[in-house]
Amino acid sequence: MGVTLREIREGDLEDIMRWRMAEDITRYMNTNPKLTLDGQKLWLASVREDPSVRYWLIEVEGQPAGVINLTRLDDPEGNLGWAYYVGEKRLRSIKTALSLEMSLYDYVFLTLEKRAVYSDVFSLNKGVIQLHLLCGCEIVEEKKSHVCKEGVWYDVTFLRMTAERWKELRETKKYDRILFGAV
Repeated sequence: MGVTLREIREGDLEDIMRWRMAEDITRYMNTNPKLTLDGQKLWLASVREDPSVRYWLIEVEGQPAGVINLTRLDDPEGNLGWAYYVGEKRLRSIKTALSLEMSLYDYVFLTLEKRAVYSDVFSLNKGVIQLHLLCGCEIVEEKKSHVCKEGVWYDVTFLRMTAERWKELRETKKYDRILFGAV
């Protein structure tokens, strides 16, 4: 499996826009955006200037596949947020998902030396919740009717991985390591 991460370029924005508006992606996100290329250019400029976030383009076998990001990098207590999606259906696999998640933990805890990383997942997204649990995350909280999207309320499950827990679990996990570089 050849999964790499790189800086997002302006030439990636049409793919990102298409993925982010795809129903199979947005049904698990807080919004169903109506994006434009001009809006995407403004978004990219803003995240490049924001020291509290980092975004990478995911490539699988050299093909653009999705986006992964960290948020709250400036949190004084070292508690980050993260999210990702693989927008290209043909490039999705459990192996890629596991490697992305566990490599992100390596980066957050071993390179950045942060304390914890959190994710929030629509509770109906059972597959992603199970993936996070398989990687060693723990459920912190489940909030009923937490997000309203287009008049429908969704339950949200909040999960966490701590540096201490990852350091205990890391050697028991089998995954292809993916390098996270500075962007």
